[in-house]
Amino acid sequence: MYPSVNVSDIIDSDIPYRKEYYSSPSAPPQPPNTATFTGIRQLQTDPPPLTTSTASHSPLPWSTGLCDCCDDVTSCCLTCWCPCVTFGRIAEMVDRGSTSCGVSGALYTLILCVTGCSCMYSCFYRSKLRGQYFLEESPCTDCCIHCCCEECALCQEYRELKNHGFDMSIGWHGNEERKKRIAAMPPTAQGSMKR
Repeated sequence: MYPSVNVSDIIDSDIPYRKEYYSSPSAPPQPPNTATFTGIRQLQTDPPPLTTSTASHSPLPWSTGLCDCCDDVTSCCLTCWCPCVTFGRIAEMVDRGSTSCGVSGALYTLILCVTGCSCMYSCFYRSKLRGQYFLEESPCTDCCIHCCCEECALCQEYRELKNHGFDMSIGWHGNEERKKRIAAMPPTAQGSMKR
């Protein structure tokens, strides 16, 4: 439909970054860019070279262990007697307020009552939480942790979010309002010096 156009014909060859991009003093010279326009909306290019800033880093450890449930007795008791509430609060925070605690908790309870495998639903949120905070998958896979130690996993996720500064009882929107109030507060003036 449209004729192919060579990008190197369009881009001026004395742009300084092009020379650095395609060659370095320690590497052999690279061929010119072979990217071509094949249409108005499509551009095919070679991927940029890897640098130290794009190299992957190792995941961070969890702030508490899987079996440290008694570090926060309140969340431990809540999870033991009402895991649907704990899960609902976690899901609301992980989804950044797009789902409510009530809806997520009710769906968790429905899946638990119908199939008995609510762990399959909750392990999905553990994976999302790990992705958001770049946490390591330990001691084993997310599904395995939730299938074997559902309550411990929920407690760990709850504590992790609390350790990241969330007040789990007020939900996502409450935490956002709290951040706005704190940001809008004027700085406190220090008192005069005393002898």
